[in-house]
Amino acid sequence: MPADLDRPIPAPPPTRPITLTVNGTAHHLEVATWVTLLDLLRDRLDLTGTKKGCDHGQCGACTVLVDGRRINACLTLAVMRDGSEITTVEGLADGEALQPLQQAFIDHDAFQCGYCTPGQLCSAVGLMREGQAHDEDQVRELMSGNICRCGAYPQIVQAVSQVMFGPAHKASA
Repeated sequence: MPADLDRPIPAPPPTRPITLTVNGTAHHLEVATWVTLLDLLRDRLDLTGTKKGCDHGQCGACTVLVDGRRINACLTLAVMRDGSEITTVEGLADGEALQPLQQAFIDHDAFQCGYCTPGQLCSAVGLMREGQAHDEDQVRELMSGNICRCGAYPQIVQAVSQVMFGPAHKASA
């Protein structure tokens, strides 16, 4: 038996310094290596718009944008995102001016309880940047990772489609 198998494996450091730019503001943080991005945003940065739904990546309530791409914040460790630019729902508006998608959600009544709305909005912004959706069916498919327990899907698709395809867009029956 090799001698090095008898030595204990050193424990990883309990914390690590990271830098994140969140909604345009740089944050230099010391975080435990097991803390998720979701918990860091909510508990350390007090950005509670991002919701903790299932904590297993199945509902999309925690969707944020990392370097412009949509991800489930509950499934990534904060230390894995060192140096990244994070956008949460709080960072979508420009001061008091709502982001067009936020206004479309209001115009189309695309929320009921509102719990999923932050994740839906961040996911839709990411979807628009990806450029993969060209019709309502593709919007539905590419947003399918975001669950709405109230069933506001038709209104969500209408809001996203209006912003993506223009105000003259007519919802499909």
